[in-house]
Amino acid sequence: MLSNYTAQDKNVPDRWTILKLLAWTEGYFKSYNIDSPRLTAEILLCHSLNIRRLDLYLQFDRPLNKDELATYKSLIKRRVKKEPVAYITGNKGFWDSQFAVTTDVLIPRPDTETLVEAALEEIEQKRKGQREGDIVAQNNYSKNNEPEVKESKHIDSKTNIKVLELGTGSGAIAVSLAKTNPDVIFFATDISPKAAIVAKRNSLNAAISLDSVPPASSLHVSTVSSYSVPVRNERYKESLYLPNLSFLVGSWFSPIKHGTRFDIIISNPPYIPTDGISTLQQEVRDYEPRLALDGGSDGISCLREIMLSAPYYLAPDGVLLMEMGFDQKYKVEYEALKISQYEAPVFIKDYAGHNRVVCLKKIRALRGIEAEK
Repeated sequence: MLSNYTAQDKNVPDRWTILKLLAWTEGYFKSYNIDSPRLTAEILLCHSLNIRRLDLYLQFDRPLNKDELATYKSLIKRRVKKEPVAYITGNKGFWDSQFAVTTDVLIPRPDTETLVEAALEEIEQKRKGQREGDIVAQNNYSKNNEPEVKESKHIDSKTNIKVLELGTGSGAIAVSLAKTNPDVIFFATDISPKAAIVAKRNSLNAAISLDSVPPASSLHVSTVSSYSVPVRNERYKESLYLPNLSFLVGSWFSPIKHGTRFDIIISNPPYIPTDGISTLQQEVRDYEPRLALDGGSDGISCLREIMLSAPYYLAPDGVLLMEMGFDQKYKVEYEALKISQYEAPVFIKDYAGHNRVVCLKKIRALRGIEAEK
């Protein structure tokens, strides 16, 4: 590879500038059938040099020294072995932010942004309903008390909306929602303590970006606990994390106290059939956590389990939103229609036109189901 060439090799430059290195890497990646070879080369070179992509072309004639070439070479070797770029760089863009990722969590995908959009719409509907209810209640009260309340701005801006995410992984969904909805309370669970640590780190990064406190690089993150990620400087500690988002370790609803009710429950559970995992791209099959992929023999065992349990944790008129496989609509619909606590399922399509999210609304009157718990 790079270090194996000499100045006498044909078509090999006597010095490696940024532009020449990108051109060579693009061709090298093409020979290994790497997707988006030029973009991948740019991302990895930016990561190794700690510069922006724009700087690659502002500094196109900059030569790399021996140490810089060695660092970049190590990244190329990892990529040609089909290790995902996100795991190499340690981050992945999702929604409007960058999220830390490790091999303990699934890499966030654009398809999942459909789930975020659906959740945002439901949050706004719940918020609107609460505001209207508060205005009616206060206006009714004002008929017999002074002064009369007419403007919604007099209503407390805080809501009582509670949202639960199941199987949070990197926390990309919960953090994206919590960051832009500070008036809503979020909880997120994951069976993996290591995944919860990654999610907590992303909550820390999101809080830093909002509050303009010292950068994450100045705060040493430890993994001493599955429930908290302490930082070196005690005066920053928990106050840095998003105050309206809490993480709990456990399978699905197991960390949640019985009797707790949520307005919205969200999940992107595993939905790849067990037999189908071996057919996935090498980047997914060999590197991403199987626990986050394996949806059982029919692919919907996790979706089924969540659908059956969710009514006991949903408030009346609460909504369950789940991501699913593009070809699983009829399986999910069949299972959902067997559960009497829900209205008929509604399916939401992603930008590719595939059914991607199922929306299940809990029926308000449930005759005895609340008493069962």
